[in-house]
Amino acid sequence: MAEVKGVEVERIRNMGIIAHGGAGKTSLTEALLFQAGAIDRLGRVEEGTSTMDFEPEEVSRKITITSAVGFCDWKGHRLHLIDTPGYLNFVEDVKGCLRAADGAVVLISAISGVKAETEKVWAYACRYELPRIAFVNKMDRERADFYRAVGDMEQSLTREALPVQVPIGAAETFEGVVDLLTLKALYFVKDGSGKVAEGPIPDSVQKEVETYRKRLVERIAESDDALLERYLEAGDLEEAAILKGLREGTLTGKFVPVLCGSATKNMGVRPLLDHILTCMPSPADRARIVPIRGQHPKSGDTVTRHPSPTDPFSAFVFKTIVDPFMGKLTLFRVYSGQLASDSGFFNASQGKRERCGHVFLQQGKKHVPVPVVGAGQIAAVAKLKETQTGDTLCEEAQPIVFERIPFADPVMAFAISPKTKGDEDKVSAALSRILEEDPTLRFHRDEETKEMILAGMGQTHLEVTLERLKRKFGVEVVMNTPKVPYKETIKGAAKAQGRYKKQSGGRGQYGDCWIAIEPLPRGGGFEFVDKIVGGVIPRQYIPAVEKGVHEAMREGVVAGYPMIDLRATLYDGSFHTVDSSEMAFKIAGSMALKKAVHEARPALLEPIMNVEVIVPEDALGGVIGDLNSKRGRVVGVTPQAHSQKIAAQAPMAEMLKYAPTLNSLTSGRGMYSMEFSHYEEVPSHFVAKIAAAKGGQSGVKSEK
Repeated sequence: MAEVKGVEVERIRNMGIIAHGGAGKTSLTEALLFQAGAIDRLGRVEEGTSTMDFEPEEVSRKITITSAVGFCDWKGHRLHLIDTPGYLNFVEDVKGCLRAADGAVVLISAISGVKAETEKVWAYACRYELPRIAFVNKMDRERADFYRAVGDMEQSLTREALPVQVPIGAAETFEGVVDLLTLKALYFVKDGSGKVAEGPIPDSVQKEVETYRKRLVERIAESDDALLERYLEAGDLEEAAILKGLREGTLTGKFVPVLCGSATKNMGVRPLLDHILTCMPSPADRARIVPIRGQHPKSGDTVTRHPSPTDPFSAFVFKTIVDPFMGKLTLFRVYSGQLASDSGFFNASQGKRERCGHVFLQQGKKHVPVPVVGAGQIAAVAKLKETQTGDTLCEEAQPIVFERIPFADPVMAFAISPKTKGDEDKVSAALSRILEEDPTLRFHRDEETKEMILAGMGQTHLEVTLERLKRKFGVEVVMNTPKVPYKETIKGAAKAQGRYKKQSGGRGQYGDCWIAIEPLPRGGGFEFVDKIVGGVIPRQYIPAVEKGVHEAMREGVVAGYPMIDLRATLYDGSFHTVDSSEMAFKIAGSMALKKAVHEARPALLEPIMNVEVIVPEDALGGVIGDLNSKRGRVVGVTPQAHSQKIAAQAPMAEMLKYAPTLNSLTSGRGMYSMEFSHYEEVPSHFVAKIAAAKGGQSGVKSEK
């Protein structure tokens, strides 16, 4: 078997640790690393001493905000562990990290069971067809209930949950488990050492052991015809057959083995490590189930790679970390071949060659240099110039491009402005660096409102981003709700004269024009029509009139917003051979338009958004009712697996802070996206309020 730096491809396990926020992912990762001897002390999230939550924003909030990578060696195997976020604002980061994994450990809280975020990250694992092991955590806590947690799994996630352990006690009395494969009781030492001692199975759990052992053997036997025949003949299966059947069933997704313990007390972690080796796939196993395929960047042909050091080098960039001192750190998963330190490769996604210095293995924030990494390993390099998250790295002579990560669009936007006047360029430059690190952020300057707009997955996400801006780049900004880009238009036709005459002793100013205005269909923009005949206005002054009309349209008469969807026709006027000038006709054109607009039934328009909302079936009525209360129109409801997709249209003004509302209505299980559709007239009873907020009231009354 081929070997890379002493690590056989068959002896590598790449595991994502996933669950809802607060389930104990970071604590479990910490315990796995400690149990395997990769770190010398068991850090705690509550004390800010964990290996994986090292960013200051994570330490202060005591939550995982961004995924972190660690590694350890256990019984001759190399484990790469990815500790992922679980809170709604940050779960998109899980998508990229699961692309680098071959399997996942799903934590289920023994207290709260399955939450909305658990369902979301479970769906990501399903998308990538990852084998999974479940670990019911917090068995030492008050109100812990292993069987309720398993029932929650079966109801919300999968019917394939298969306990391979039965707990001995719960809460304060939790002291161990019965291994249903070996029928041995394992008692955990409560000093955090992770030590395990075998002992007799207590009478108190004998009934549960018999029930779940029978269920385990029957399910494994039913998964394979040969095993079923042996089971029917003997009435049981030997340990080796059970283990083989469990592994095959887990790799193919027929089972999700369920274990239990306490991450913070390092109880049940050693058996979990053993089951990861036994039931989870190596990169070679994974490639046999889901082949490694990409496209040739030029021909578009399908290209296949194998997790072997002799295959051409290929790797996928699943995460980027930006550090103002060290520079950009690129995390990647090697799919085939090997990469040596101080070498180079081809970025097939960007079409550029890159040089790399030292290659590292990540242990939280620590970098462990290695001379070479090979197929199946997860590593990092620093200071790549062109490479971004989602790019494919390979040999230039044998290129391949892997599918990019489908990150969701942002759901909440805020306007930002620098605390220090004149720092706009510093803000833009710093945010461009942050965007390299976080592909779920969007940043742009709104040309209509002149605001800098930062969009993300929620308010906490954006607040954390601004904290990073300050800490990493010394840039401080304030965050406000963005302005709605209202517009104004007219609903009727009118004519008006604009006459500008000024005499100041010397040469005067004179411009005189008549303009007729009429509405255009919605989306028609602006038209200027020249119908001057007989030279009543000289040709050189007509562009000045059009310019004046354009300038007057920048500020409407209802609330001071730009005007759209009208036609202005210049049809008459007069001039003075000495006093007329371009400036005079420009002012006259502006005056004529403003007068005409007052008589043409002006109206205020608001942007209407196409909204798509995916909600669980039990929340459908509440979400539709809320959309109706926001002046929304539901245009269709389409059933989906365990959910409903609502298509609607709603005013942008009502949707600026929709994310918290949807989270509340769906217990965090809803998702939505929206894009601009068209402009519609604002209902009359809202016009005065909008005009007052703009500070541009003109006294023009909107029609009832």
